[in-house]
Amino acid sequence: MASSGIVTILMEGGRTAHSALKLPLNINVEEYPICNISKTSGQAKVLQTCKILVWDECTMAHKKSLEALDRTLRDLRKNDRFLGGSLLLLASDFGQILPVIPNSTPADELNACFKT
Repeated sequence: MASSGIVTILMEGGRTAHSALKLPLNINVEEYPICNISKTSGQAKVLQTCKILVWDECTMAHKKSLEALDRTLRDLRKNDRFLGGSLLLLASDFGQILPVIPNSTPADELNACFKT
């Protein structure tokens, strides 16, 4: 998966993180976001059985996206380890782009990035 639609076009079978994980659109205002995936859905079955998740252009995503993925995988896999015990490969240029937050200060944008 990738954070932008342009990158997903370049990957075979690629999807955006919002599409693959059903991330909430108002993720920056929710205190404890969680992915909108039903435990009985096909997406839940894929996330329960996959060995590795690859997230390209992850620096464009809000850090709460990773927190939502963590909460969701812990719940779906019934495993209290980080990401439910699955492996996550974050790929991107960490000096390239920060997440975009409407009406925010530079400090808000830095606080929202994965590095923090």
